[in-house]
Amino acid sequence: MNQPSVTPASYSDTVVRQFSLMAVVWGVVGMLVGVFIAAQLAWPELNFGIPWLSYGRLRPLHTNAVIFAFGGSALIATSYWVVQRTSQVTLFAPKLASFTFWGYQAVIVAAAISLPLGYTSGKEYAELEWPIDILLALVWVAYAIVFFGTIGTRKVKHIYVANWFYGSFIIAVALLHIVNSAALPTGLMKSYSAYAGVQDAMVQWWYGHNAVGFFLTAGFLGMMYYFIPKQAERPVYSYRLSIVHFWALIFTYMWAGPHHLHYTALPDWTQSVGMIFSLILLAPSWGGMINGIMTLSGAWHKLRDDPVLRFLIVSLSFYGMSTFEGPMMSIKTVNALSHYTDWTVGHVHSGALGWVGLISMGSLYYLIPRLFGQKKMYSVKAIEVHFWTATIGIVLYIAAMWIAGVMQGLMWRAINGDGTLTYTFVESVKATYPFYVIRVLGGLLYLGGMILMAWNTWMTVANGRAVRFSVPAAVAHA
Repeated sequence: MNQPSVTPASYSDTVVRQFSLMAVVWGVVGMLVGVFIAAQLAWPELNFGIPWLSYGRLRPLHTNAVIFAFGGSALIATSYWVVQRTSQVTLFAPKLASFTFWGYQAVIVAAAISLPLGYTSGKEYAELEWPIDILLALVWVAYAIVFFGTIGTRKVKHIYVANWFYGSFIIAVALLHIVNSAALPTGLMKSYSAYAGVQDAMVQWWYGHNAVGFFLTAGFLGMMYYFIPKQAERPVYSYRLSIVHFWALIFTYMWAGPHHLHYTALPDWTQSVGMIFSLILLAPSWGGMINGIMTLSGAWHKLRDDPVLRFLIVSLSFYGMSTFEGPMMSIKTVNALSHYTDWTVGHVHSGALGWVGLISMGSLYYLIPRLFGQKKMYSVKAIEVHFWTATIGIVLYIAAMWIAGVMQGLMWRAINGDGTLTYTFVESVKATYPFYVIRVLGGLLYLGGMILMAWNTWMTVANGRAVRFSVPAAVAHA
């Protein structure tokens, strides 16, 4: 029996355009700060004796700008695009969606002002002080209402798997942020954590690793499950595997946080639980990577001519590499060598630059021309150049940090026959110097690619126009 088709309505894409453009802007800003502080580690005099430019204040600005400003804007833009098209309805509460944009940008600006001034809670990835935390919680609740409201009013029975990943990311990040940020305010920009001692550390790394697990993984897997099939013009390789991937990933990730606290005051059994779940995590992570890459089955030739698809697929190779390396580094005997070294920095950036950065750039290259009435970006050649500069930059960066990290670990635990240390700490710093210079070079290449993307985006927008999309008539159901 046929059902009547849905009356076409317009999609709410103004907020998608806003978040997409700001993702590019914040990408340039965050990566510029990253290159600057990387250069400070090689040439410390670059802080010019100015407190606001010191490494300790700019480093959290860099991480917040790249993860939450660039990555977060890309996540919200793509989730708003995907949920409308897979649900065949316009956004629920468009004015509330607009609030999520302006509120989120206010949080980012507040972070960009407060962190260089030295206002910080001192918690990794959660440095913002309590008034900004409260604003962020309000914005996130509004985001959840818009996203799940759109799911609730969908015209199709099925909820596509990309929305499962986006939904889990939204719920988990709200839980993580609110619990970890619980604090006692003692001034306008000063507070003390509600937790103390090893409990504070445990809650922090439950948050910190699940920020990786849900913000930097689940959300971007939502991107992967929509944009790779779209760009490749192929169905996802295995829909059944995508569901198994989802449930296995979200169950396992929550338990992995203690591996950040090996050889600390945390109880040994808790450390071991974190290690075991980290090792289990390899299976669903690689299942998702294989599912994404195998979506190209029968269409591998497209990689030769489509640089946007290349961004999306190569990001998965970095995802696979990072999600092998992470569980390996969680093994206590390996961690005894890697902990506190630049190997950890290399691992973080193989995920951040290789997985998060490339999948975001590929998705934005898909979105931006469509949002502004163009068939493609202003310059496809510039996308090609961006891909190669970014990829070479990542390889230089992570290879330098891997070598430096292993070298540091070996130097720090080298012992003479009489039990004294073979090397002083200063000798390990001196030996690391050439690798810090190589890291700066890699970062400059990656930043250069991002600036090229910003130019390409500007030209695409200048030559385009804002597009009004319509919801397609629902397919008649038998």
